[in-house]
Amino acid sequence: MYIKKQFLLCCFLVAGFAPRADDGYRLWLRYDKISSTTLLNKYKTAIQFPFVYGQSATTDIIKDELNNGLSGLLGKNITSNKTTAANATLLCGTPIHSKEIKALYNELSLINAGDEGFVIWTQFINGKKRIVIAANTDIGVLYGVFHFLRLLQTHQPIENLNIISVPKLKLRMLNHWDNLNRTVERGYAGFSLWDWHKLPGYIDKRYIDYARANVSVGINAVALTNVNANATVLTKPYLEKVKALADVFRPYGIKVFLTARFSAPIEIGKLSTADPLNDSVKNWWNEKVKEIYSFIPDFGGFVVKANSEGQPGPQNYNRTHADGANMMANAVAPFKGIIIWRAFVYSNENPEDRHKQAYNEFVPLDGKFSNNVMVQVKNGAIDFMPREPFHPLFGAMPKTPLMMEFQVTQEYLGQATNLVYLAPLFKEVLQSDTYYKSKGSTVAKIIDGSLDNHTLNGMTGVANIGNDINWCGHPFAQANWYALGRLAWNYELSSEQIADEWLRMTFTNNSSFLATASKLMLQSRDIMVQYSNPIGLHHIMGSGHHYGPAPWVNNLNRPDWNPVYYHKADSIGIGFKRTVTGSNAIAQYLPEARKLWEDINTCEEKNLLWFHHVTWNYTMKSGRSLWDELCWQYYTGAERVQQMQQTWSGLKQFTDKERFEQVKMLLKIQYEEAIWWRNA
Repeated sequence: MYIKKQFLLCCFLVAGFAPRADDGYRLWLRYDKISSTTLLNKYKTAIQFPFVYGQSATTDIIKDELNNGLSGLLGKNITSNKTTAANATLLCGTPIHSKEIKALYNELSLINAGDEGFVIWTQFINGKKRIVIAANTDIGVLYGVFHFLRLLQTHQPIENLNIISVPKLKLRMLNHWDNLNRTVERGYAGFSLWDWHKLPGYIDKRYIDYARANVSVGINAVALTNVNANATVLTKPYLEKVKALADVFRPYGIKVFLTARFSAPIEIGKLSTADPLNDSVKNWWNEKVKEIYSFIPDFGGFVVKANSEGQPGPQNYNRTHADGANMMANAVAPFKGIIIWRAFVYSNENPEDRHKQAYNEFVPLDGKFSNNVMVQVKNGAIDFMPREPFHPLFGAMPKTPLMMEFQVTQEYLGQATNLVYLAPLFKEVLQSDTYYKSKGSTVAKIIDGSLDNHTLNGMTGVANIGNDINWCGHPFAQANWYALGRLAWNYELSSEQIADEWLRMTFTNNSSFLATASKLMLQSRDIMVQYSNPIGLHHIMGSGHHYGPAPWVNNLNRPDWNPVYYHKADSIGIGFKRTVTGSNAIAQYLPEARKLWEDINTCEEKNLLWFHHVTWNYTMKSGRSLWDELCWQYYTGAERVQQMQQTWSGLKQFTDKERFEQVKMLLKIQYEEAIWWRNA
């Protein structure tokens, strides 16, 4: 009996010191007790009694989040509003509900915070030092509370806070490519979160935790369904289900959007046409929109993929994209809804370089879209490549608000088996200079509307979320969801800062772990490019599924679905000539932007084969021939994945066993895939 007791005591002691098992479900909202005793005591002194002003569904959420977050982080039971506001050390609220905050309105600069921004200030009120989290709306306070909890999670000082944070973009969105049968197009983390069979009667707790995760990083909109749309979602039984989700998300400040199939008037409306200029079609959409808003008063609007990859659209009736978008925009306008019209279009019948087709279709329509239409543009002109130059539409449509579309799910970047941190990719695009008005006209300034005074602006990402227990398949893929939200709120944040935040919140604040793991993340995207698509190669993945290498494929019906279309390797050399002597796609960029790329001798080597067909014996900056450089890149990329494995193995002592083993196994698969790419 004595031996048994001693054994159990040892188990408890070991469990107390070793990182506990973690399945990844909590994402970055892990409110574990602060490990530093000194810091913990400081936090406990500063945060003794939280008080939340106001009564609404959102303030109830604020109280719950503070109670859960502070109780976990401080290691003691914390209950909001347990004392009066006069005794509270942490005050949260709006000027409408708090005379103390109203009195500080100008001093707190709330006039600059808008509807979603917040202020966190250390302030003496009635002779007592307090932390104030204030905003003009309850939703703004909720954003502020999550930011405050982030400060604690990342072990930041809170003695003298002076923070004002306002989102750079109004619409910060996730696009779910989820089908009604719960499969997910380009999804690698299980089935869809949306259990349509059980909705509206059964509200899964994951819907609430999904909303918490989104609001914690600033995401305020979600398109529930695949852009390759199914009109069934617009029928009454499904609108009742969508309403149930909208009701869950509303207190978190998240609006619901749906993807609209352009031919819905035919498929569910029994009309003979979907011509956007037909009065019966207009009336059908008007009535359908009224029905939707009767269920969901704050419905955001529609995301539309039309005349692309077989999807129906206005061009079926010899109408333009503007004709189609404006017809739908008129339907949602009375309800303050918007239309997000995707610019990802290319045609099998069009012999032009696919790089040029969206530009050629949309630039002539600039200024012809209604004022509640945004054109959603992918970050590059081909299709979410591991690396590609920014899309030439950015800076080419000054009269039309353009919304950025990134892909968080890793369709072309190793899917759920590869550790690839995407913030550097997002930043590379956002910081690219279009030279639209002058030097410094970055893509970020195009999409925020500041260069042309657009009131509509936004950024979206194709979600990487499914019903896997850890939400995203790969433990590190959670960082890409996190990064999308943080950059949509503030695109000036660095990849390094976002990685540091996420690692601290998701794993540990240990400095040795952070220095090594952060470097691992920040190098991962370049490593993936190096062993798969170096020197500007692109779209040479397996056809259809886009997994693994297939540069030899040339037997598909559409030329631009074949990898050989993109690399154009022959006895002379390799690469797609997009200069004036080739497809001249480069002419779609402004002169200052394309200047670097036009000359083979000045073109950045990372984009060389994107714009030039280069001879095999061309001398690279390294002194190697192009062929030898390609070999070197592929071999080095594979070797660097092996180094990633070794690096991760060295972090075992800092991580829980469950996630350590998951990442270890996935890195082994990634190394095997890098070898596969290299040899192919």
